[in-house]
Amino acid sequence: MAEAMLFSQMRPPRGEEARFERWYDIDHIAKRLVLEGFRGAFRYWQLPPEGSTHHHLAIYELESLNAVATPEYLRLKVDPGEETEYFLGHVSDFTRFTMTRITDQGEENARGAFLSVVAFQVPGEDEEEFEDWYVDEHVPLLLQAGDWLRVHRYRVVDGVGGPWTHLALHELATAEVMRSPERARARNGPKRDALAERPWFGQSGRWLYRRAAAHQAKG
Repeated sequence: MAEAMLFSQMRPPRGEEARFERWYDIDHIAKRLVLEGFRGAFRYWQLPPEGSTHHHLAIYELESLNAVATPEYLRLKVDPGEETEYFLGHVSDFTRFTMTRITDQGEENARGAFLSVVAFQVPGEDEEEFEDWYVDEHVPLLLQAGDWLRVHRYRVVDGVGGPWTHLALHELATAEVMRSPERARARNGPKRDALAERPWFGQSGRWLYRRAAAHQAKG
């Protein structure tokens, strides 16, 4: 089970999605999965509102945050290669977080065809109450839906692109489960109602993705 994660979201240049995918699979991910501490990588495309363009998400499973501090990884940051330099200079809405795992509930290591990501900026004084709601009330209700496979949650250690302190990754077998009665029930309850009164609670970030590719480290 991965103890840490690298989370990277961006919008590729319009019309270059196919080239972007080839670069990410053949170059960007491949160069990282041979490094110490990188265990796997998953790519996703956002299911966007009508008329908007797609955001791309990549998540890397790490044994620990030491994986992004090795000389080999830091060398890639200094000398990324021509194609990487091109895309990083032309993408927009760039978000990147390093995170450590907090909890993992549901089917162990399950990966769904869809991924719902929910991000919060939780003040320190509310963290204990937030954890109590998410772990003991919210997630158990969600997992009553058969297609809600797993919820793994992370605390942000460092990053750019948002104020978030906590991210939850919901592994879904179908996108339709987002409209299930189980989810509707999970969005109510006494513990949630108490938190919903806090200003930060309504400022969460929410994204839904379809999985595009999965890669595992060799060896």
